[in-house]
Amino acid sequence: MLKSTIFSRGEKMLRMTKVLLVAITILLLVSACAAAEPELGTEGNPLVWVLVPSQDTEAVLTGAEDIAQAIEDATGLVVSPLVTTDFTGAVEAMCSGEAHMGALNTFNYVLAHARECADVAVASVRFGSTFYSGQVITAVDSGISSISDLAGKTFCRPDPTSTSGWVIPSIAMQAAGLDPEADLAEIVDAGGHDGVVLAVYNGDCDAGSTFVDARSNIEEDFPDVLDVVTVIEESAPIPNDNISYAPAVSTENREAITGVLLDLASTEEGLEILNSVYSWSGMEVVGDDFYDGFRQQLEAAGLDIEDLTN
Repeated sequence: MLKSTIFSRGEKMLRMTKVLLVAITILLLVSACAAAEPELGTEGNPLVWVLVPSQDTEAVLTGAEDIAQAIEDATGLVVSPLVTTDFTGAVEAMCSGEAHMGALNTFNYVLAHARECADVAVASVRFGSTFYSGQVITAVDSGISSISDLAGKTFCRPDPTSTSGWVIPSIAMQAAGLDPEADLAEIVDAGGHDGVVLAVYNGDCDAGSTFVDARSNIEEDFPDVLDVVTVIEESAPIPNDNISYAPAVSTENREAITGVLLDLASTEEGLEILNSVYSWSGMEVVGDDFYDGFRQQLEAAGLDIEDLTN
């Protein structure tokens, strides 16, 4: 009987030892996996910067890579530019954690911020201002002279979430008594502001909307574009695009990257690089309240920003 008891206790100790070894092994594996996750901003886990080209994709990417190199040289942080086809993809990348900083337009910044995916750091400067305007264009011989004349017409937009190219013009149409979805004959996504101008120039669309003045972007290839395509409406000022950070980016890294961007904006060589990306001529530090005027426009029109994405 004594022998049996000693044997039983020995088995229990052996089982406990095995359980302990398994637990230690699991803890070591978990620790190894955690240690294997590289720090954000390193070669193994770069900060992804998402951009949407408003013009030549290759030029935007090349300029962004130059900025990324400047950031790495100054801070040691590795930044990897990623060009998406539209702002919807850019916001999705920011909100899913695939991207950590973004060059966002007004509409998509406000949307991403509402989803707690983005915080603005700097707004771009063009022509000495952090604001720009949108315009509605048509062919000079179209017979369209006002927003109300757009009923029954084919209308081109850059994409459904373009601030100057669709959101603001939609508000203007509603103010003129038009329901864009119901009263326009067709809404065409032209793939960019240049595409809208070209479609109106070629007669593929009766009218369209872009930033002011996107016509100049195709003037080299179509010298008479300013004579063929005219502006019938210009919007109130709209906040410029920005650089925003996702929640995963630490305050320390945000400040370091923003510092490099501001330094670039203070030198001729740096301004050349900024200009090559989005025709930026400077950077200005702004807070989220910079976009309150746009939010008020949406509210006054009875629009919810999430509804505009459907």
